[in-house]
Amino acid sequence: MIFGRKDKSAPAESAPTATATMNTGVAITLPDQQRPRDDELDLFGITHAGRVRPDNQDQYLVCTVHPQAVVHGTSLPHPEKLPLRGQRLATLMLVADGVGGGAGGSEASQLALETVMRYAASGLRSYQKAGSASEKEFEEELTKAALEAHAAVLAEAERRPEVARMATTLTLGVAVWPHYYIVQVGDSRGYLWYDGQLSQVTRDQTMAQHLVDIGALPREHAARSPLNHVLVGAIGGSEATPVVSKLSIPRGCVVLLCTDGLTKHVSDEEIAERIRVMESSEELCRSLLKMALDGGGSDNITILVGRARAKRAD
Repeated sequence: MIFGRKDKSAPAESAPTATATMNTGVAITLPDQQRPRDDELDLFGITHAGRVRPDNQDQYLVCTVHPQAVVHGTSLPHPEKLPLRGQRLATLMLVADGVGGGAGGSEASQLALETVMRYAASGLRSYQKAGSASEKEFEEELTKAALEAHAAVLAEAERRPEVARMATTLTLGVAVWPHYYIVQVGDSRGYLWYDGQLSQVTRDQTMAQHLVDIGALPREHAARSPLNHVLVGAIGGSEATPVVSKLSIPRGCVVLLCTDGLTKHVSDEEIAERIRVMESSEELCRSLLKMALDGGGSDNITILVGRARAKRAD
């Protein structure tokens, strides 16, 4: 069902529904490598309103998840020297692109990320199941996190009927070495670059992409179609369909999440070339942002990049 254009107000079309599916992701032969240390991670995120929109409805978050002990009292002389923070459990990257003008989209994207993070801190405690025989449970928890965000936005919209529309895209990347999971609702994208090749891991949940999938629209025409910005799924929309993709992340690969403010102006080929010559995640984010702004900056732009640097041979 069509939720509506991202840049125009439109009411939900029916009672909200929520389902989930699983993609296998991009196939990679994973070399035998050691788990990256925290100081080997190179993570960065950036957001910009663009050159046209008066406000920025995008939200993002990049973080690592650790078990941690909090000392409330001790007789030890140097408690700061205790190993209070445990080994990294996971790395999380989230991006949300508010749908519609006014405050509704901005508040929806913020609420979605806050809800996912609350769920990640309190309910998403199955990181150890990633890549194991119990992996299905972990994937179900990721789906639940997205559906919790969907329910929270719907509840807030019902509480505030004066807001024309509250909805957002949501793309969540969770790295549990050496596996990477992406949960997507909407059309904010997730990419993987490895060994010189850039792959789009996520599938745009737009009417144009749906027509491409059924053979009614040539793939090369999708980007120019007015239906390319008509969402068929959104957090807080009439439908939310979280899709979970899983792939491997060897050292030297780069993961990138972005809102469509980047991909409207910067092609996949240009993104791949910038990654090929990148110096750091921050430098890559800033260079891609500049390219999007130079190309017109017609929408809010958010870019998240993460990698574990490849170890140099001795």
